[in-house]
Amino acid sequence: MENSGGIALVVYSSKTGNTRKVAEGIASGLGERGFSARIVPVEDKPQPAGGEVVLLGFWVDKGSADKKALAYLKSLQGRQIGLFGTLGAYPDSDHAKKSAQKVEELAAKKNTCLGSFMCQGKIDPKLIEMFKKIPAGFPHSMDEERRKRHEEAAKHPNDADIAAAVAACAVMLEKRSPKENS
Repeated sequence: MENSGGIALVVYSSKTGNTRKVAEGIASGLGERGFSARIVPVEDKPQPAGGEVVLLGFWVDKGSADKKALAYLKSLQGRQIGLFGTLGAYPDSDHAKKSAQKVEELAAKKNTCLGSFMCQGKIDPKLIEMFKKIPAGFPHSMDEERRKRHEEAAKHPNDADIAAAVAACAVMLEKRSPKENS
């Protein structure tokens, strides 16, 4: 792949399509706001060009970024990074906040983290079936609250989520330092 450069390199890892949808919305929305963005799946292991900010999208797995996104994140050094993640929980939940914080801390070890955005997304149907098999009273067992959250999650990411993701990433890009990544 040609490394043409731009302001943002939008890299994403997606299992159910949630993070891909948000990444596509971010790339398109940033373009409409006058930013240059290119989008690449994490499997392609894209190399950021010159001063590109990496906007890394991940899906939450066990309170952190998924393995593919983590491996890519660990390969980056001296970059400016913005993060966006998707998860079945509410984006303002403690789980979402702790997950975002954990990934931000990992990003900041060898890079400059410009911030993060979390978005609710539909849950893998296989995972929902697994939850249904867990006996009542155990962590992650299916109860009325969890069922309602799964129903709500199935409605996301929606247009409002995409608009919020674009706005959050635009703020991250405005924080970038033109001296870094050169």
